[in-house]
Amino acid sequence: MPSNRHPDADLRTPRQPATPPTPAAAVRHAVSAVYIVFIGSGLAFASWASRIPQVRDRLEVTPAQLGLLLWCIAVGSVIAMPLSGLVVSRFGEARTIAVMATTLAIGLATVAVGVTRDVTPVAIGLFLMGFGNGTWDVAMNVQGAAVEQLLRRAIMSRFHAGFSVGTVAGALIGSLMVALHVSVTIHLLAVAGAVVAVVPTSTRWFLPHAAAVEGHPEDQPSRSPLAAWTEPRTLLIGVLVLCMAFTEGTGNDWLGVAVIDGYHAAAVLGSLALAVFVASMTAGRWFGPGLIDRYGRVPILRGSAFIAFVGLLLVVFGSVLPLAMAGVVLWGLGAALGFPVGMSAAADDPRRSAGRVSVVASIGYVAFLAGPPAIGLLGDHVGVLRALTIAAGLLAIAVLVAGACKPLAVAAPATGPGRRPGNESPADLNLSQPR
Repeated sequence: MPSNRHPDADLRTPRQPATPPTPAAAVRHAVSAVYIVFIGSGLAFASWASRIPQVRDRLEVTPAQLGLLLWCIAVGSVIAMPLSGLVVSRFGEARTIAVMATTLAIGLATVAVGVTRDVTPVAIGLFLMGFGNGTWDVAMNVQGAAVEQLLRRAIMSRFHAGFSVGTVAGALIGSLMVALHVSVTIHLLAVAGAVVAVVPTSTRWFLPHAAAVEGHPEDQPSRSPLAAWTEPRTLLIGVLVLCMAFTEGTGNDWLGVAVIDGYHAAAVLGSLALAVFVASMTAGRWFGPGLIDRYGRVPILRGSAFIAFVGLLLVVFGSVLPLAMAGVVLWGLGAALGFPVGMSAAADDPRRSAGRVSVVASIGYVAFLAGPPAIGLLGDHVGVLRALTIAAGLLAIAVLVAGACKPLAVAAPATGPGRRPGNESPADLNLSQPR
């Protein structure tokens, strides 16, 4: 009976591997471990973000000074991400995350203690948080892609939904801490301790590092991970991720303000619009893998970008709030898959995944740096609501470059002597597939 699956449908439609697959239990443990590190990353960041108003009041800083403090996180991430490919290739995902989660926790603890003193230790702590989070982000996406390849079905966007769950949990816990009058210091120290206790331990269940199988130099990358910066496909995937990340970040940063100012809505409706956007994104990331498996990455990415484009236009030009709210739903659903699917595409070849994911993440994170000021500057002249059209223009570019995410045919390396069935790295599995 003919299949109804798209010829480019699944991320993994390979020939049978030459060696038995990794045991199902090991893959299940790896899935759980990756969920934990994604949730932990979101929880740690949201815990800090939930206490920013109290930190501002305690330090008595101006809005401009607070902005400079927040930039310390961005600077740390921007420095870390381009180098993270080298780090992950050398040390593997598990060790990298264990070290970088500890680095982030030290930064969080430094902020917790520094807030009782002055701005300088807080700035240092935020830099450490950004540096740790940037490398942690790349490493967990590399491991997530390795798990996805063994499962032979899309799951990366669900890991990113886990990150969203972590941010929601962190925000709710932060709100509870404020309501109970728990100090910033105690709250953030507790979160730092939890990160150190849980995240490094969970990495013990990770899959073996694909690019550095001990004792088998034929599996080592033949060139530096930095060479990924010269690969057209990798750079185009980075452009796609940048466009989709800008769309996502614009919604997170400006949607509430746009609804309040553009539709003269009450503040509660601005908050509701943001909640609807986040919920739509989370739903898209959770249910999107089934569509990717059925229809393929490229059609779903192009369809997602188009849906987000339509949603943005409804928000900007909808005229009435109910229509704009419908646009918010479409915007969130459409923006959901771009970033995680871009990470999967960058990691198609496990032996090159660290460098390529590092490049794509570095390019994508430019959106989170450039987005807020770009919308703000244009908003001063045409209003925040109309300024959102920048994201619509980038979505048109995303449709054009989405073809770069077509699954990459990867030949499996020969199974070397001494490799035990059931202890293979992702690189041991045949990931070839028809183009």
